[in-house]
Amino acid sequence: MRLRKIKEKCKTTPLQMLFRGQNILGYSHYSDDVVEYFAQKSVANGIDIVRIFDCLNDLRNLETAVKATKKEGGHAQIALSYTLGDAYTLDYWKDIAKRIEDLGADSICIKDMAGLLLPQNAYDLVKAMKSNTSLPIQLHTHYTSGVASMTYLKAIEAGVDVIDCAASPLAMGTSQPATEVMVKALEGTPYDTGLDLKLLIKIAKHFEPYREECLKSGLLSPKVMGVNINTLRYQVPGGMLSNMIKQLDEQGKGDKLDEVLEEVPRVRKDFGEPPLVTPSSQIVGTQAVMNVLMGERYKVATEQTKDLCRGKYGQTVKPMNPEVVAKIIPGETPITCRPADLIEPQLAKFEEEVKEWKQQPEDTLSYALFPQVAIDFFKYRKAQQEGVDLTKGNKEAKAYPV
Repeated sequence: MRLRKIKEKCKTTPLQMLFRGQNILGYSHYSDDVVEYFAQKSVANGIDIVRIFDCLNDLRNLETAVKATKKEGGHAQIALSYTLGDAYTLDYWKDIAKRIEDLGADSICIKDMAGLLLPQNAYDLVKAMKSNTSLPIQLHTHYTSGVASMTYLKAIEAGVDVIDCAASPLAMGTSQPATEVMVKALEGTPYDTGLDLKLLIKIAKHFEPYREECLKSGLLSPKVMGVNINTLRYQVPGGMLSNMIKQLDEQGKGDKLDEVLEEVPRVRKDFGEPPLVTPSSQIVGTQAVMNVLMGERYKVATEQTKDLCRGKYGQTVKPMNPEVVAKIIPGETPITCRPADLIEPQLAKFEEEVKEWKQQPEDTLSYALFPQVAIDFFKYRKAQQEGVDLTKGNKEAKAYPV
């Protein structure tokens, strides 16, 4: 409903969403029929551009989402998770750009989730990819490491087609460079955007009170608004770093952070150098924490770590350390096929489980992706419709925007 309301107001501005390929919005793979249904309903409710990515850059995990998006008339953009490592050469990026074009995508996004892309590297990367594909290339980076604006300027010089920015009150830090600043910097150059700076400033002023409200409530932390040079030192995205700090603090082991940060690249190498983006970042980060706290590497592993080793998330760009894999999943043979090929259709099962609460087709997807949260909302919605106040005398009851 919220998406439909936004679309009612945005008559000409395209709406875009981020979609984790076969994971959709979660941490594990769904069957093809669920992925197709999600793409169908997303476009039907107002999404124009579907940005689709995979934490391993395994294009097999994006095939279904791309085809489903295009079938519904949406713009299918594949986002490549940018990272560093021996395997991630310019030839790697050139080759995968061509494969994305062959897959039928409409455009490519370079998704630099950790703010690792330095200015000259951005220039070389865009030039290399442009030499091997005719698709438009968009660049998305974060200001966490402090170089994002410079990175954008060099990428623009190299021919990048679109850059992602944010209104200044919600820009910088772990967000994107400010829209107004980039527009002014490009004014009068061959790359002039033609955007009206006065209107952009008006938009910024609209969000200034909300920014103050978020700071006051704690929803926005001052800690994420500055530059964190550790991003470049450890190649760890801001969200991943926050998660590791929280895990250590909960165990009373905050003093172990440096050891964990040193362990992260070792774990990543053992796991085939995956990009550190959800969910691979959480898997690698949690495993690094466990390795340090246990005093023995891979003595304990989460089910997600085991599934990564089993190949259930897809193929990593480099082979995993066979000794580590044998320790984590002893006696098991990792799969080599597209993971979703092993998942039976799930949509009918979700339809059956949610039929008691279903009032619209989208309810099935809400349940499939967030079962407990969805059921809580369905109960609240029903109570609202029947005039029952669930929050009265119940401090634990949740109120949902309807």
